[in-house]
Amino acid sequence: MPNTDTSPQILCVGRIYCDLVFSGVSRMPSLGSEVFAENVTLHAGGGAFNTASAFSALGRRTALCGVLPAAPFQDQILQEGRSMDLDLSLCVPAGVDASPQITVAIALQGDRSFLSQKSGDAFPCPDLSAPVCRSVKHLHIGELNSLCETPEILDLARQAGWTVSLDCSWDDALLRQGRKISELIRTVDVFLPNQQEFEALEASGLTPESGPLIVVKQGAAGAAAYQGQRRVHVAAQEVEVVDATGAGDAFNGGFLSAWLANEKLASCLENGNRYGALAVQSSGGAGWTRENGFVP
Repeated sequence: MPNTDTSPQILCVGRIYCDLVFSGVSRMPSLGSEVFAENVTLHAGGGAFNTASAFSALGRRTALCGVLPAAPFQDQILQEGRSMDLDLSLCVPAGVDASPQITVAIALQGDRSFLSQKSGDAFPCPDLSAPVCRSVKHLHIGELNSLCETPEILDLARQAGWTVSLDCSWDDALLRQGRKISELIRTVDVFLPNQQEFEALEASGLTPESGPLIVVKQGAAGAAAYQGQRRVHVAAQEVEVVDATGAGDAFNGGFLSAWLANEKLASCLENGNRYGALAVQSSGGAGWTRENGFVP
């Protein structure tokens, strides 16, 4: 599905990682032991990159803003980003002394675990006068932690008249502050945690009424949306899981593309489930876009 409009409609901001994805693993390694994987692949990763790739694959011109991983991993990001037709003009190189920003992902029993290294700032605040920002209509923030680090991005978004969506991503410290961060979540239009993240936030004081629209990604169980007192649930199709890395980000792209087109909430959930299901059948957070012919 090639993009015909040359001006970005979506801006995705957040941490950009290089993912080392191990699959075909019999069990998680324990201290003092060694486990061997059948396969290992190297991919661009992070919620901002994966969701940007999903948007682009679904026909929406998309820009990415973040700090590139330190060498030699930045080349992988640039190569994949260009192949997915992303505007990378707002991405900046890592500092001279920055350590590599990478994630080790282990896929096991239909789920995955991550070990990540964060380095420096998540993203620079974009200049609204930059040409790439002039046609943006929607801002997607890849993780809650990145928003907490740079909350001024919301002021810029409102000044520009953008709608805003926010993914959660796992962060032990933040997930224990559900009540405290409720006010921050209320400032975005769509909040998209997964089931585990949502349950952790609920346990620490977050309520379904804490945001205008909270969409909970439930994996094989589908997805649920909370809008005030209204709850809508849509079941997912059953598929064989190869690697769940990036499935939530593919869901984001599918759901938000429909939401931005003003489709009904149930249709938005169905669209998110559809692309989440495609993602788990491929290795790497954005691998589904190529395997299914979405990227020119």
